[in-house]
Amino acid sequence: MSHLRNASLDRLDDGELDVLIVGGGINGAVAAAALSGRGASVGLVDRGDFAAATSQESSNLVWGGFKYLENYDIRLVRKLCLSRNRLMKAYPANIREIGFLAALGQTAPFPHWLAGVGAYAYWAIGNFKTAAPRMLSANAVERLEPLIDTTEIKGGVEYADAHLKDNDARFVFSFVRTALDLGTPAANYVKLVAAERAAGVWRAELRDVETGADLTLTAKAIVNAAGPYADGLNESIGVRTAHRIVHSKGIHLIVNQLTPNNRVLAFFDDTRRLFYVIPMGQRSMIGTTDTRVDEPTKEVTDEDRSFLLSQINDRLDLPAPLTFDDIIAERSGTRPLVVSATDDDHHDAEWTSLSRKHEIDVDTDRQVVSILGGKLTDCLNVGEEIAEAVEAVGIRLAPQDERWYGEPPAETRRSFYRQAHGLRLDDLRDKPGVEPLTDRLWRRYGRRAFDLLDAIREDPSMGEDIMDSADYLRAELHHTARHEMVTRLDDFLRRRSKIAQVVRAEDLRTSKGLGEVAEVLFGAKAEAKLIEHFGEEFVPSSIAERQGTAD
Repeated sequence: MSHLRNASLDRLDDGELDVLIVGGGINGAVAAAALSGRGASVGLVDRGDFAAATSQESSNLVWGGFKYLENYDIRLVRKLCLSRNRLMKAYPANIREIGFLAALGQTAPFPHWLAGVGAYAYWAIGNFKTAAPRMLSANAVERLEPLIDTTEIKGGVEYADAHLKDNDARFVFSFVRTALDLGTPAANYVKLVAAERAAGVWRAELRDVETGADLTLTAKAIVNAAGPYADGLNESIGVRTAHRIVHSKGIHLIVNQLTPNNRVLAFFDDTRRLFYVIPMGQRSMIGTTDTRVDEPTKEVTDEDRSFLLSQINDRLDLPAPLTFDDIIAERSGTRPLVVSATDDDHHDAEWTSLSRKHEIDVDTDRQVVSILGGKLTDCLNVGEEIAEAVEAVGIRLAPQDERWYGEPPAETRRSFYRQAHGLRLDDLRDKPGVEPLTDRLWRRYGRRAFDLLDAIREDPSMGEDIMDSADYLRAELHHTARHEMVTRLDDFLRRRSKIAQVVRAEDLRTSKGLGEVAEVLFGAKAEAKLIEHFGEEFVPSSIAERQGTAD
């Protein structure tokens, strides 16, 4: 069990907080960081792991939403473009500009020339902070990306946006880590059982999902950051809001790398909705879909898979069509889309035109702030807007302090690189197409990457990979065990890393390093955690026996 998590649970139990944040996705994580940075006494809990719902299922894109121009939502696009620019400046190692190549065929809802006009308008709306767009002929599209089947292509448009180099869930955890560093107790797998308001404060009853232990605390205010579950949380504590959530399911399929070119390929599917092929290291991610659902769901159906595969097979000139067997991993999440609480149900024809913006509803009397909807791109604005709303319900905060977000300064980065080069860290991994290890460690850990260098300096085996093709060092594993509140194996494989997204499940089961991973993360509970993740039939009588079999 994580000592960090236990310490947070101890501080939450019988605690007296200014603000209790319920939900550890991107909205809850930035709220915790922003409020902690302004001196509030904050607690953060999530009934699952941090970022385990919608926030781990994005396209890993940080963008202004070019596609939202279809609905003439200029204000939203402008706000998101400025947010993208701000994030690119604050996180230069994590958030990088990337080119988009949109191929316009028979299913495009507008002509080639209009798409070009839109691309230039998008560039201007974003204050010209990315590479300039250009219109392309069908021949030019084929020269840039021979993988695209240009038989029915009228032309294309090339423009630029941004994406996360690592996974979205790890980016979310960076805000949780900031809140922890600022003194905020935060704990995953802690459920809000009940909350009652009396004498001007909330008395909250919590339950540790892992042990069943009950905790209680008081808080002056509650921030509801439960994402697709926000309406249910408000109903349970007797709060009404001006807006409500409707649900849209989006899935992605991850396959072996389709093209070595580091750009996003954009197409219109047969329903005239944009979907993408997105680089993910040695893999490619195809998606997303937009399916109306009544409740939050993670189910990926054969119909979902068949639809995406048929769409991409029709638009790429592949040696052989992609099939179910080519799917390495899947992502499926429920977008919480915001509508007025008084709106009737929306017709299917209007579904994809629903706004992806967020709303913050404030119940001043009961001191509850609800954040509904939102996108990863807009996260810094969300953090600041929640802080303003918390002030509006009577919680006094210190002046704005921007140290709650962003990467360390350039001089710190230069110092890290000097030390890493002194260790000759990249020499053994100097391979074409493989990211330098120094870059990877800095991006993932920032200032904490110095600790990894110290570990490798003291014990060179700490610089070895711990699982086949997982791009994860033994030093990273030990760091994660101490500092990243891994409670279940999936927390590590899926969210603190993206191993489960780039390595097939059957290969994970037989990975030589899996036993070591479990032992470092969970100690004496290693075998139980492997059984919990893979099932009773998986683990032999001991980790040692399993390790010997793998050898």
